[in-house]
Amino acid sequence: MAGRGAPEPMIARRSGALSGESHVPGDKSISHRSLILGAMCVGETRIAGLLEGADVLATADAMRAFGAEVTDLGEGNWSVHGVGVGGFGEPADVIDCGNSGTGARLVMGAMATTPITATLTGDASLRSRPMSRVTEPLAEFGARAVGHSGGRLPMTITGATDPVPVNYTMPVASAQVKSAILLAGLNAPGESVVVEREATRDHTERMLRGFGAVIDVDARAGGRVITLEGHAELLPQDISVPCDPSSAAFPVAAALIVEGSDVLVPNVGMNPTRTGFFATLREMGADLALENEREEGGEPVADIRARFSPELKGIEVPPERAASMIDEYPILAIVSAFAEGRTIMRGVGELRVKECDRIDAMATGLRAAGGTVREGEDWWEIEGMGPAGVPGGARVEARLDHRIAMAFLSLGLGAKEAVTVDDAAPIATSFPTFAALMTGLGAALEPVQSG
Repeated sequence: MAGRGAPEPMIARRSGALSGESHVPGDKSISHRSLILGAMCVGETRIAGLLEGADVLATADAMRAFGAEVTDLGEGNWSVHGVGVGGFGEPADVIDCGNSGTGARLVMGAMATTPITATLTGDASLRSRPMSRVTEPLAEFGARAVGHSGGRLPMTITGATDPVPVNYTMPVASAQVKSAILLAGLNAPGESVVVEREATRDHTERMLRGFGAVIDVDARAGGRVITLEGHAELLPQDISVPCDPSSAAFPVAAALIVEGSDVLVPNVGMNPTRTGFFATLREMGADLALENEREEGGEPVADIRARFSPELKGIEVPPERAASMIDEYPILAIVSAFAEGRTIMRGVGELRVKECDRIDAMATGLRAAGGTVREGEDWWEIEGMGPAGVPGGARVEARLDHRIAMAFLSLGLGAKEAVTVDDAAPIATSFPTFAALMTGLGAALEPVQSG
């Protein structure tokens, strides 16, 4: 998986009205965690609606490498027969995490307090991403990590023989780091504590509680204090994975910028730590409605209806909202280009250490498509050009980043001239049905034929 095939360029042209239902894949965050927590139980966990993208499949392979029995039952249904907390065996080979930072960092946490050694690698994009933000707190449990310069993959992790509990205050807002620490804490004695100054997505806390862990979350003025009781015994579960709000963002955004569109995206997870993007769209004046709001498996869920919104206005996005929509800033940038006025996004330095430097990638691509973008180390702003004002006509680089590729293909659906993305292959990491789903709604999207 660390190797890459030939690029797969794709072109998006100005489309007629998009309409219909858009059934996006299962939530990527919950899918990763379902496999890992299932592997840390004794007994069978059944998962319905698992995202079968390359990122999640890499995590499934990792759990097999540690000794869990992971079976694809078809149509998004999976079975995991786990080995228990502390029951991971030593992998016989290198674990390839593909493009998945979430998978790599959560796997590190899950094995960090078991006395085994594993080597992790990934594709070129993942090997460029920093891992020291995870290995440093895991070292406090007693784990050791040796990797390439800058704390990058490939990296060999040796779990603690005699782990100790930790009390760790997060220096950056990162659900991946928090989750890695909590997973490590499951096999440590006593109580491990994580302090978040800024709340991040809380799927791990919710799911740990559902699997039977003793965990307390105390929200206070200075942030959230999460206390986990170690030496846990997790109980197997039946899990229904809601649709991923980060994937739903793309058909929703396309409906807002393509004239005459009316799209329904059913069964989307509406966890409040994940919905900053939809709140921002409403503040911009988007015609967006939540229908059939309900709770499933401990997670709030709703159907999202999005309609063409020609009166979008630029806004300043509150920086404290960044953690709840960090993956949606690329597609927000596209929506902002079709708004009137300036959209300002601050406190988003985390975007520079994602699959690529997403601020630079989006700024470069938008400028090529006729947009005006200003940027700093942890901020950027986009001058909107109105509902029909984005020129397009560009060929942009996805930089091995699935969200950059989908964002610019969405741009092409509403721009005056077609937009080509140099490589759409990375989209398979999170949204393998993207092209088919969008064309099913009426999008003018197709591969670029070689020759």
